[in-house]
Amino acid sequence: MTSLCGIAAQAPADRARTEALAARAAERLAALQREAESLATRERGLLADLRKLEIERAIRVEQLGQIARDESAVQQLLSAAAARSAALQLDAERQRPDVEARFVQLYKMGRAGYWRLLLDVNNLREVGRAYRTAAALGRIDRDRIDEHRRTLTALLTERATLQKRATELETLRRRAREATAAVERAVSARSALVTAIDTRRDLNAQLTGELQDAQRALQATLIQVSAGRATVAPTLPVRPFQGALPWPAEGVLSARFGPRRPGVAGPAIRNGIELSLPEGRPVHAVHDGTVAFAEPSSGYAVLVIVDHGDQIYSLYGHLGTATVHRGDKVDASTTVGLAGRNPSGNPSLYFELRVDGKAVDPLQWLKR
Repeated sequence: MTSLCGIAAQAPADRARTEALAARAAERLAALQREAESLATRERGLLADLRKLEIERAIRVEQLGQIARDESAVQQLLSAAAARSAALQLDAERQRPDVEARFVQLYKMGRAGYWRLLLDVNNLREVGRAYRTAAALGRIDRDRIDEHRRTLTALLTERATLQKRATELETLRRRAREATAAVERAVSARSALVTAIDTRRDLNAQLTGELQDAQRALQATLIQVSAGRATVAPTLPVRPFQGALPWPAEGVLSARFGPRRPGVAGPAIRNGIELSLPEGRPVHAVHDGTVAFAEPSSGYAVLVIVDHGDQIYSLYGHLGTATVHRGDKVDASTTVGLAGRNPSGNPSLYFELRVDGKAVDPLQWLKR
């Protein structure tokens, strides 16, 4: 009779616990489905951005090719102009002595020289012919020099213009290279995001499948409870709750997971995190499980270890007091102990997660 009364009293508790687990599973499943929809929407947007970036990259590559061709053409024109300028300069230098001699001779003759030229001829017709000859020679020499000067000036102007154009092309080429590099970086970043989203979607699908299996197990348990058959309610798997586990206590993050930063006291590599919080504050389990250890431990004061199944454990150290015992069933509302002090004497809580025998960063599993 006593046994039947115990079973009857246990049934409502089992049902309430199972319904609570089913509600948590449904809530997490809905969150995963919302995340999946958000990831799909984001991926579509990223793929559209990627297509635009690919087109822009192709345009930039074509621009670089055109700029390179323009630069080559300008360099050829510049080389041709330099060759013409050098040839004309050489020709002018070769003619300069004769032209200068002619001008010196004319200068020495002056107006008197023209009179002597006129007096040396025999008749008026020869005087006119001699005058015109002297004037024509002087004009030819001056025209030749002026023409060379104009040509050289024009070539220098053309050369300066081409050099300016070459500088502008190099600037355009540099900018095009920078723009192409920026597009390449953007394409790589978008591609990495798409890959990350694909990975997260695969994980999301896996976690959704695990939750759906858990829901079916919970439903079967509810049927058994309703039929009056005593049973132990199954626990929810932890993996589907990655990034959604509650924090073990309210406090300030004072030490992170991983290698120790320079100038910070403590072990070279920290396998968990530390929270700074008042001594005596309640510390809760982060998920359903069974207490596997609840005793003082060297370096951790009082230590509680909760086995969540599937090779996943949570550790709560620096406790002043443990409020659970080995073999106790706990959930996310269960107080496993009260915060104590770390070896340095500061009020704190040490929290660690181990998955498949390896310590993982708790910040990747706790609610953000």
